[in-house]
Amino acid sequence: MSSGNKIISRRPPGEPGNLPTDLHPVLRRIYLARQVTSAQELEQSLDQLIPPAQLKEIDQATALLADALQRQRRILIVADFDADGATSCALALRALRAMGAHDVLYLVPNRFEYGYGLTPEIVALAAQQSPELIITVDNGISSLEGVSEARRRGIDVLVTDHHLPGAALPMATVIVNPNQPDDNFPSKNLAGVGVIFYVMLALRAHLRESGWFAQQNIPEPNLARLLDLVALGTVADVVPLDVNNRILVAQGLKRINHGNPCEGIAALLRVAGRSPQRVTAMDLGYVVGPRLNAAGRLTDMSLGIECLLTDDPSAAQAMAEKLDALNRERRTIEAAMQKQALAAIASLHLDMATLPRGLCLFDESWHQGVIGLVASRIKEHTHRPVIAFAPVSNTEIKGSARSVPGLHVRDALDAVAARHPHLLSRFGGHAMAAGLTLLRAHLEAFRQAFDEEVSRHLSDSDLQGKVISDGELTGEELSLPVAELLRAAGPWGQGFPEPVFDGCFDVVSQRVVGEKHLKLTLRAPHHAKALEAIAFNSVREGQAVTYSRIRTAYKLDVNEYQGYRSLQLIIEHLEHADTAVSHVEPVTTA
Repeated sequence: MSSGNKIISRRPPGEPGNLPTDLHPVLRRIYLARQVTSAQELEQSLDQLIPPAQLKEIDQATALLADALQRQRRILIVADFDADGATSCALALRALRAMGAHDVLYLVPNRFEYGYGLTPEIVALAAQQSPELIITVDNGISSLEGVSEARRRGIDVLVTDHHLPGAALPMATVIVNPNQPDDNFPSKNLAGVGVIFYVMLALRAHLRESGWFAQQNIPEPNLARLLDLVALGTVADVVPLDVNNRILVAQGLKRINHGNPCEGIAALLRVAGRSPQRVTAMDLGYVVGPRLNAAGRLTDMSLGIECLLTDDPSAAQAMAEKLDALNRERRTIEAAMQKQALAAIASLHLDMATLPRGLCLFDESWHQGVIGLVASRIKEHTHRPVIAFAPVSNTEIKGSARSVPGLHVRDALDAVAARHPHLLSRFGGHAMAAGLTLLRAHLEAFRQAFDEEVSRHLSDSDLQGKVISDGELTGEELSLPVAELLRAAGPWGQGFPEPVFDGCFDVVSQRVVGEKHLKLTLRAPHHAKALEAIAFNSVREGQAVTYSRIRTAYKLDVNEYQGYRSLQLIIEHLEHADTAVSHVEPVTTA
């Protein structure tokens, strides 16, 4: 929940489209504002997925994997250490074993010892298990040296990844990545788990056509059973939910809602106190994903992968409880680091207008696994790109970058590297998030170079924090049925944001709950009933601002308590109404 230093901006209305005539007016308005103009874009059946055949090198990948199965070659999955990597790894193992692989193992690098990707050091570690084929999931496209080392050792390498490639590609046996050059796959937004799911779909089709399942007397696997993993990894990696990704996530959520998640996801939901029947994409992103990620951030992602692999409910529950405990520890570490970061900013004695446009923060005590979360929190506070650094060794530091609309942070790092070839040791990432490593001695020079690069792209208006609203709701629209309608109309997420509305309300009452949340009872103009609302994390040091009338940006939510369902407003931003009227302005992009 934000307050004070943001403004409410309304989405422009979308162009008239060809949506179904029976759509609720609120939903029609929301879809059009997100450039959804046809009924086909709302289809969520699996037969609407882009065919795997459109991925570059998919035929070579299936041929390589089919040969590995036929010859029972030893396969080693090398995974990334986040939720996308964990779900990708679990999916690959489950699918390959279901298709007849008897000798398939996995290896996930410990981020504190080996860093990211298929490095030469990881290849040396992998070689101890004598693999004949390495499959990277959610990594590998930038692993030039590691792939070369694997090939030098006589190991085939199938790279499956979704990250943006650099100027050169690794000399892998096969690469499947929708973002590699000359790949015409229409959706460039697949997560790592989406890419490996597509590879497994293509492999199953290849094996079916060759008669493999009949020859081996094994049932053809139903890969739709793995869509809960695809949904979790896709949402947790915060990739844009384009039409194709919305289908994958919607189908995965359907399996969870119908009571069919894997035991690991079911256990993670239980420890978080969530009912599978009511789970939404937001729950995957903010409840399940962080608990899974906690293993990779603080210790070793093997715990998370094993949780997703087990079919034993009691084992899954025990591992989920360990992950939940790690997540609580992560929260404590993150809170301390965030406090230090805010103190460091305050010590500069600069206001928001004079802070560097590209902000770099470093503390000797910071934890490598948590700097990305801190960068994200400080970005939200300062409304500008932030890189948080932590020590790696006596000579190196590692940074995690988070950006704002208007700056492609991976491209910004590329530009810095081009202008100052000596500054960056390694970097990679996406438009909104990236990672990098540099020498301690280069921090100040990099800090200046990054700020200069950001300043080339972002104006003062780009650095103004905004809450994007879908406009006002009438008294009739402020209702439980509309809240239920919106809940079912997703999945909402990155690039397809959950609806947010704005308006002015009289405050009937307010009280602090849970020490840091503000519970309000509101009354809207021309609306007879009082409305319950909550502003999470809006109380600072136990002191709540007293409001009589507010302008607020909010989401509609369904509150469930002892079997009773009621409408609740989730406050995203609030301020005194008498100071906020001029703050509502249009935005130029949806």
